[in-house]
Amino acid sequence: MQASAFLFFMPYNKPYLTIPQQRALLVSRGMAVPDPPKTDEYLQRIGYYRLSAYWFPFRKLSQLQDGSFKLGDDFKDGTEFKHATDLYAFDKGLRLLVLDAIERIEISVRTEVALTIGRHGPKAHRDPTKVDGRFTTIVQPKPQSMYTDWLNKLSEKEANSKEEFAVHFRYRYNGDQMPIWIAVELLDFGPLSIFLSGMKYADLQSIAASYGIARPHLVRSWIRSLSAIRNVCAHHSRLWNKPLIDQPALPAQGEIPEFDHIVATPSGNHRLYAALAIIRLLLKRINPRTKWADRLKAHVATFPGAPNIKISDMGFPTDWENLPLWN
Repeated sequence: MQASAFLFFMPYNKPYLTIPQQRALLVSRGMAVPDPPKTDEYLQRIGYYRLSAYWFPFRKLSQLQDGSFKLGDDFKDGTEFKHATDLYAFDKGLRLLVLDAIERIEISVRTEVALTIGRHGPKAHRDPTKVDGRFTTIVQPKPQSMYTDWLNKLSEKEANSKEEFAVHFRYRYNGDQMPIWIAVELLDFGPLSIFLSGMKYADLQSIAASYGIARPHLVRSWIRSLSAIRNVCAHHSRLWNKPLIDQPALPAQGEIPEFDHIVATPSGNHRLYAALAIIRLLLKRINPRTKWADRLKAHVATFPGAPNIKISDMGFPTDWENLPLWN
């Protein structure tokens, strides 16, 4: 293992660059910078490395000796610094829209988990017989099951949370453990999705039914995928055109007719559009009067008109806004 790591070791040897030097580097690679002071302001405020994620589509491909291609350092003709900053601003607005929607979904799922598990008893979430057996199984080389790990993290939150309700509970019920309907409020979307995946089939089926979905596997997969997207948004990372790391499961053709256009698209669950479609469907079930789809349409209409980028890069189909899902 050490020899292999040493074999592929490559030291980082790029020098430190001042803001004017960073701008000069961009110009030397073919990027137009018509307003140097404003460019310097963006580089100072946002940072070269973060902005670099938004000029990837403007970089030229260079051909290697074996005939393959790699992304080069030089920019395509007509590339301007503003193209990257406009895309950055669009992505920021997109992240805020997605975070707002996922917050509503997260709160709804918390409530569904509390109601479903609470029927088995106030502390049924701490009873290993009330969760799926795979959740409590120790898989080597890990020393404990996912369930034990999840419980330990929950106990740590109960003991250390500064939330008023947690402080009050510790004071009033010193030494006791929180019932599920209180404990669930301490769970971020990640731990919430983990517990959801570890629930028994019948309980998960009950939650899926509350969203009008027949197969529990879909809800479990969707919430896990949305949890990963939430982390991207919360860390202010690039969301635009980012492949979905945790790809959501798709229904069968005709199972959820509003999704048929995604199901019929090769690798339709690899791009952000699939996640936005899931958000739209869940929000419709949570609040049929939601205007989130209208806000998304309005924002997508502001997509920058720069060369070499298009909204379909995120998986958006032609005339998507007129599909039944979005109306």
